[in-house]
Amino acid sequence: MINFFAILVSITLFVNGCTAANLVCFFTSWTVYRPGNGKYNVSNLPADLCTHVNYGFVGLQEWDGSLSILDDWEANGLYELDHLKALRVKNPDLKLVVSMGGWNEGSEKYSHVAADPKLRKNMVDSVLEFLDKYEFDGFDLDWEYPDQRGGEEEDIENFITLLQEFKQAFAPKNYILSVDVSGGVVSANTSYHIKELGEAVDMINVMAYDYHGAFEDYVGHYAPLYASHMDESELQRSLNVKSGIEFWLSRGAPAEKLNLGIGTYGRGFTLADPKNISLYAPMSGPCTAGPYTREAGTIGYNEICELYSDYTYYWDDEQKVPHIVKGNQWIGYDNALSVQYKVEFAKSKGLGGVMTWSLDTDDFRGICGDGKYPLIRVMKKLLNQ
Repeated sequence: MINFFAILVSITLFVNGCTAANLVCFFTSWTVYRPGNGKYNVSNLPADLCTHVNYGFVGLQEWDGSLSILDDWEANGLYELDHLKALRVKNPDLKLVVSMGGWNEGSEKYSHVAADPKLRKNMVDSVLEFLDKYEFDGFDLDWEYPDQRGGEEEDIENFITLLQEFKQAFAPKNYILSVDVSGGVVSANTSYHIKELGEAVDMINVMAYDYHGAFEDYVGHYAPLYASHMDESELQRSLNVKSGIEFWLSRGAPAEKLNLGIGTYGRGFTLADPKNISLYAPMSGPCTAGPYTREAGTIGYNEICELYSDYTYYWDDEQKVPHIVKGNQWIGYDNALSVQYKVEFAKSKGLGGVMTWSLDTDDFRGICGDGKYPLIRVMKKLLNQ
């Protein structure tokens, strides 16, 4: 006889006992120097917002493989590392992860260290020392990218070896090991043995953004969910979130280890002809820098919602993303609606959760009327449903 009560209890325990989906949030150390409403530090971060906070970035010393704190004044002079630890008082379940690398660190030094067994060991030992000293829960490696930007073909194998050595060293202390990887099909195919990578780490943060930007000579959204009918070549049709995630899955990445990267910013262009505002319209350069991020071609959502309200808003229902236009300025970005579509896509693929870059460009002060962190709150709400 079937015991329906026992089945019901088992189902209830399974549902109630499920681990919450990952919401990995990047804290960027340099934002403490931004002016006005753009200034961001740990005091702005609610302890219950994210499941993981990744502190970005620390660097790598090429000559001996050791970890280096890139801004000791921010980290220790302003006590931001201590302030991060204090978040656990309010939320003991919060995981703190230190992230090494990033675009500005380049690729060559990582290629050099990963190729040398002694330097790899020094790197692992140095990271362990940092995690112990500052009481972090794990380590995230953002090497952009193996076998690219001056790296070597051997990087692909050496990267896996390095991760396996980290995994072995972390096991006794149960430290988290994660990586940040390219969401572009061509780039991912160049840099990674995906199945082996998936076996070596706990989480894979797929940077499913920056598909287009002022590094090209035409207009394109930085993170479309789907392809456009205007995409003509195979490469163009692959530069979107769906193609990137499905490529990782097709090559053997465990879905439960993948976190879909979602931006809280946008990328913009100066149009060559203000009358031509379509995708692939010619452009003459990046959009004008915002007052907080202060980088031509990149604009925070907080800047857009606070200061760009007089721009004309457009929704691309094919790519499921918005953009705004004023005069010769064209900016593609993510808002609450596009974030919703992306989180729902991640859930439909059975992914482990999402990663967001970054805390400081969401409307963290709640200036625009939708509360603090409106984009990340949408992520959190949908992941928990």
